[in-house]
Amino acid sequence: MKHRFLGALALAPLLGTQLAAQRGPGVQQPPFKNELLDNLAGLWSFSAAPGSPPVRGGADAVWELGHQWLRLHQKEVDGPESVTYIGFDNYDRRLVAIRVDSISGARGAETNGYGLQDGNKIVFTFDYAITQIRQTYTWDPQAKTWQFLVESKPRRGATWNTISLLTLHRVNVPGRPPRAPAPASPPQP
Repeated sequence: MKHRFLGALALAPLLGTQLAAQRGPGVQQPPFKNELLDNLAGLWSFSAAPGSPPVRGGADAVWELGHQWLRLHQKEVDGPESVTYIGFDNYDRRLVAIRVDSISGARGAETNGYGLQDGNKIVFTFDYAITQIRQTYTWDPQAKTWQFLVESKPRRGATWNTISLLTLHRVNVPGRPPRAPAPASPPQP
């Protein structure tokens, strides 16, 4: 009994640190700050890469919910649309994408995408029951454009197949700033 008590005491500081990092239920989390994703905030037009089936549309991205999520709304001209929320899981230290669209309905929203950032690129993987979808967002700082690559493969397959490759170009609206800066962090208690 004495050894269990001493073991619990030894773990208490570690558990306390983990719980403090999450800040507890009902407590506003600090804003999620990500310079790469800040480049995605704003209005965009998109088109398919040369050699791909023709696709045109628009997108807008805005920080929401206390700057915890970047909401990306995409709509093809006379085609499907989607809304993707991108946030950060502080516990697992990875990006999370929650996606809903007009193609797969509620079934597609059952699976979150998880991703990591590598320089100017973010790769999300969605592990559906029979297939995997990989979405790669790549920022080109010189051209100030984004490239969105969507690939799929069977769950047990080895080869990724390209579904779409889009290039996003910023749309500037007179009198409207291209993006809003991150709010200041709330005061710490």
